[in-house]
Amino acid sequence: MPIKRTLSERAADIINVILLLLLAFVMVFPFYYITAVSFSSYEEFVQTELLLFPKHWVLDAYRFIFDSKEFIRSIGVTVYITIVGSVVSLFLTATMAFAMTRRLWGQRFYLFLVLFTFIFGAGMIPTYLIVKATGLIDSYWSLIIPDAISSFNLIVMRQFFLSIPEELNEAAVIDGANDLQIFARIILPLSKPALAAFGLFYAVGQWNTYFNAILYLNDPAKWTVQVILRQIVILDDATNTLASAARDAAQSAHLPPPETIGMAAIILATVPILIVYPFLQKHFAKGVMLGSVKG
Repeated sequence: MPIKRTLSERAADIINVILLLLLAFVMVFPFYYITAVSFSSYEEFVQTELLLFPKHWVLDAYRFIFDSKEFIRSIGVTVYITIVGSVVSLFLTATMAFAMTRRLWGQRFYLFLVLFTFIFGAGMIPTYLIVKATGLIDSYWSLIIPDAISSFNLIVMRQFFLSIPEELNEAAVIDGANDLQIFARIILPLSKPALAAFGLFYAVGQWNTYFNAILYLNDPAKWTVQVILRQIVILDDATNTLASAARDAAQSAHLPPPETIGMAAIILATVPILIVYPFLQKHFAKGVMLGSVKG
């Protein structure tokens, strides 16, 4: 028998739906506007104050970007840093989290150090001096090693490992397995949801990095896509090669103006990480112990 809902409950549901729809609109509209502008023609962009739906969808801005060696190179650099950085971060986080679940001398002291760095940071200048002293300036490793381990992710992953039944470890020890074998054959297979989640967090962080790239990379050929995007959208000055070329082309031959090129660059810098997310999302809701223990 269906539960009879009062008028106030139904009114509350309607208000919640309206508020959620408004919130969704506020979040989706900027991305839609960027997409619409990126596919608009030069004449339509100039003549329309608020372009919501182009009459003629063109690919001029995207063609211009794909003809730019700087942008394509920055995409390759960002993909490389994202993949290598995520793998390194996951490996270091998982191994250290597992080590802190073992009977380790000074374990509380090591945990205190992790918590200390979680609360207090060294700051930009000391970190830069360390990166410079270690010879990582103008190296891709300067974007990977300093932020290789997140204290928050490490603590959460440690608690995740501690939630795995100790009986599995004891059974493996009886069978003659050492800690490395337990980690590789038991802990990691049961931790796929956690590894997928933290891997996505690390990948998003690496893909969106730009401040460290500005600090540590002096060679423009090594800039990530976010730095190039910043040059196009924010700076927009004479030193911005891509934006300057777009401006000259727009003035002379009515090719895409810098604004549409900037919007197209935002789309190209956002879509790849959005494509990766659905492939990892299925692991989030999976139970950690599915199929591992039957009692």
